[in-house]
Amino acid sequence: MSRSEPGFPQLPLDTTLPRDWKTLTSGPEMPLVCLTDFQAYAQEHLSKSTWDFIEGGSDECFTRDDNIAAFKRIRLRPRYLRDVREVDTRTTVQGEEVTAPICIAPTGFHGLVWPDGEMSTARAAQAAGICYIISTYASCSLEDIVATAPRGLKWFQLYATSDRQLNKQLVQRAEALGFKALVITVDTPKMGNRRCDFRNQLDLQRNLLLKDLRSPKERHTTPYFQMSPIDSSFCWNDITWLQSQTRLRIILKGILTKEDAELAVKHNVHGIIVSNHGGRQLDDVPASIDALTEVVAAVKGKMEVYLDGGIRTGNDVLKALALGAKCVFLGRPILWGLAYKGEHGVEEVLNLIKNEFHTSMSLTGCRSVAEINQDLVQFSRL
Repeated sequence: MSRSEPGFPQLPLDTTLPRDWKTLTSGPEMPLVCLTDFQAYAQEHLSKSTWDFIEGGSDECFTRDDNIAAFKRIRLRPRYLRDVREVDTRTTVQGEEVTAPICIAPTGFHGLVWPDGEMSTARAAQAAGICYIISTYASCSLEDIVATAPRGLKWFQLYATSDRQLNKQLVQRAEALGFKALVITVDTPKMGNRRCDFRNQLDLQRNLLLKDLRSPKERHTTPYFQMSPIDSSFCWNDITWLQSQTRLRIILKGILTKEDAELAVKHNVHGIIVSNHGGRQLDDVPASIDALTEVVAAVKGKMEVYLDGGIRTGNDVLKALALGAKCVFLGRPILWGLAYKGEHGVEEVLNLIKNEFHTSMSLTGCRSVAEINQDLVQFSRL
């Protein structure tokens, strides 16, 4: 695969796995008390190429870093002398209740950091009572993920390939398996320029034994599946076509501007995830939190708006909700938890940030998610 071709950049197989599975299961002696503690643990225990793949951004990584820095430009305006003995973090996404507005973003290849991969992640999400968006490029089959966490709220993320029939089969398979929404990633007509992956000669398709995207039945009747390239021609008309193929609610992931948000409203989609792909696609775009208010204003309450990118604390969650997000989605921190202790590590990450969010709500005088509003934040004059 050349660098000019859409797809994933190349990695020798013997560097894809963590250095020592036994080390990962034992856990460190010191307690991990914040998300960056999990980050440090994962960096120490994963191979360099795996860590670079997870943590890397595109080009100079400006947007990746700005996703985090942008939250620090926002200050909180707490309200006191309120009875906060009972604080309720519950909310809903697309009509389904979640225990907190903190869910799991789609990231691929969880098998890189833990043997059970996405099955462990799905069990943790189910235990936490939150939504998990499963990637097209999951290491595990959709059937296995659903079987291991049958009660969990799951959405399916689609990278549209140039094989329209495969797109249709994937979507209808997810619908038949009980997924509740279809998340279409729109910011990837071509893979971003991820320098670390090029330096490491990463080739995920060749070396990770990518699970077959076809259904189990189709695998017995058709030749071995070769991963189709991303469809660079995918456009708004294709959104309309997908709507005709499924009853699933459609969410667009990667919208950053009011113009595209207005088109999303025009095309009757059900939600938007404001996202810059964790700074892994086009560098020098706005941080997700900086793009949020423009998108929220453009949709005028006609659909739910979510956010991913840069969430590292409970205060970050509160700031995103104050600026109009219905819910936030975590990407890299979930992989850090998975690298720490698999399913239980992901649970720890989720519980930690949920507890931080509960504290943030209490200390700003919010007794329910509905009480979080824009009056709680101001932008720093620095």
